[in-house]
Amino acid sequence: MIETIKTYLKEQRDQHIEELMQFLRIPSISAVAEHQPDIIRCAEWTAQSLKQAGLENIEIMATGGHPVIYADWLHAPGKPTVLVYGHYDVQPAEPLELWNTPPFEPVIQDGKLFGRGSTDDKGQLLLYAKVIEAFLRTHGSLPVNVKLCIEGEEEIASKNLPAFVEKYKDKLQADTIVLSDTQMQGPGKPALMYGLRGLAGFEITVDGANSDLHSGLFGGAVQNPIHALSKLLSSFHDANGRVAVEGFYDRVIELSDKEREAFKQVEPDENKVRSDLHVETLYGENGFSFYEQTTSRPTLEITSVSGGFQGEGIKPIIPNRASAKIACRLVAAQVPEEIMDSVENHIRALSLPGVKVTLDRQLRGNPFITPIDEPVMVAAAEAYEDTYGAWPVYTRSGGSIPIVEVLGRVLDAPVVLLGFGLPGENLHAPNEHFHLVNWDKGTETISRFWLKLAAMKE
Repeated sequence: MIETIKTYLKEQRDQHIEELMQFLRIPSISAVAEHQPDIIRCAEWTAQSLKQAGLENIEIMATGGHPVIYADWLHAPGKPTVLVYGHYDVQPAEPLELWNTPPFEPVIQDGKLFGRGSTDDKGQLLLYAKVIEAFLRTHGSLPVNVKLCIEGEEEIASKNLPAFVEKYKDKLQADTIVLSDTQMQGPGKPALMYGLRGLAGFEITVDGANSDLHSGLFGGAVQNPIHALSKLLSSFHDANGRVAVEGFYDRVIELSDKEREAFKQVEPDENKVRSDLHVETLYGENGFSFYEQTTSRPTLEITSVSGGFQGEGIKPIIPNRASAKIACRLVAAQVPEEIMDSVENHIRALSLPGVKVTLDRQLRGNPFITPIDEPVMVAAAEAYEDTYGAWPVYTRSGGSIPIVEVLGRVLDAPVVLLGFGLPGENLHAPNEHFHLVNWDKGTETISRFWLKLAAMKE
């Protein structure tokens, strides 16, 4: 069956790439209000593309912001149901002067398709429509049941999708969730990203007297909020870089030996990292490598500090307020609210006389993980190997994609991040592009993955 699918995709390749270029010509920039008509036009184009592929029950569904496109094909009784997630919105193209070609006039050069959205995420998303088309045109059916949930707000943090998923969780219910919006390790080197860190962001404000005070008249007798804040901030870590907040590590799932071995395949050269960053030494928790620290360990980072006079020269005052912004990166199975509770308890336990300390909770995102020995992950790895001739490396991201965790948690299904992008494809930057060799291998990998999922139910 796979050879028939590959033959069809090869025969239709020129037409499919032309359709992708049509998709890329629509400037569906979700962050800019003047592009709202383009967002609607792109949603309609996406829906029409899914209809052309042979999907059914296609809906453009309203949210509190940009619409979500839903479609399905549910005629494989006894077979698993796969929910495909993707997004049709793109980042702004500025600065335009740094593009070698116009961002919304896609061109192919040296086997690469240039245009905003080519790798993030229109190129990777359209792979699924073409795989569906190939199966239905050649065999009249799909090996699995398929649902699609395609949003228009990923580039603005998926503001309305969590509520949408909660509201329509029965409609979206699936055995497996898959998305292609990530990168491989390198050319011909597939990667399965199985973990993302979560986020807890908050601002700490320290208030002292009711106004700034003359440091000569009041210095030494009235608490300085910057002094108090400095004491507080220095208490968050011990001498070895470990977070010193009680309970901070309670829920952390430690790496298995298998994971630590897998990490060695992607571990960067720490000497090169140090050299590239122009720092004499790296710093962090004892007993963990650079890659482990930046992907599988939680952090508490002070991202900014402010207080007092910031202009030229020195203004000799005791400021009446100081503040700091904190971003905690979290790992499975930490909970943002619990982490912020622990920080607040830590603050209360400190002796900071003469000031009032408040904590404003602002950002929340749960971490995500799908175990690498989950059967669907094994099927995805085998599909990669059959296509690329190489078993994928297993990676975690130090960053956060909160909607991935939402989908997995609300729908209670494993999430597979089946990425086909490459490092250096300039997503979010000028001259974004997609290597078309991974268009061909992407459709093959997805086809093989679905066939393997179907075989698991036989």
